[in-house]
Amino acid sequence: MDTADQPIRFDTKIAVLLRDDLQTWQRLNVTAFLVSGLAATFPELIGEPYQDADDTLYLPMFRQPVLVFAGSKEILGAAYSRALGRGVPMAVFTSDLFSTGNDRDNRAAVRALRSASLDLVGLVVHGPRNAVDKIVKGARLHE
Repeated sequence: MDTADQPIRFDTKIAVLLRDDLQTWQRLNVTAFLVSGLAATFPELIGEPYQDADDTLYLPMFRQPVLVFAGSKEILGAAYSRALGRGVPMAVFTSDLFSTGNDRDNRAAVRALRSASLDLVGLVVHGPRNAVDKIVKGARLHE
């Protein structure tokens, strides 16, 4: 049976949650950094390379949608706690990372603080659809 025209439904979901008081450049920067952690950790999330009709090759991208949400500092904190409690893989971006310029200093800034003291401005989670929906509960789709 040919299923090429059938809709594709994924069992997992990728969700980025950003603090709603970030400037536009910060939202874009945080999103890019957060999803890079997923791509590096879960190569199965990456599709095949793209190619146009002129045979120009392009890099592959995620094979499923990435949903971007926004919420208050409190919503981010609740989502973080729910992700930890469910054991769902996540990456975090803290406000301190806006003042660092490389991976070594980024990791040191996160390492310097206990979980409860992290000033989260963004996080990304990947997991079963229903678990991710529960984690980002209260957040709204980013406009």
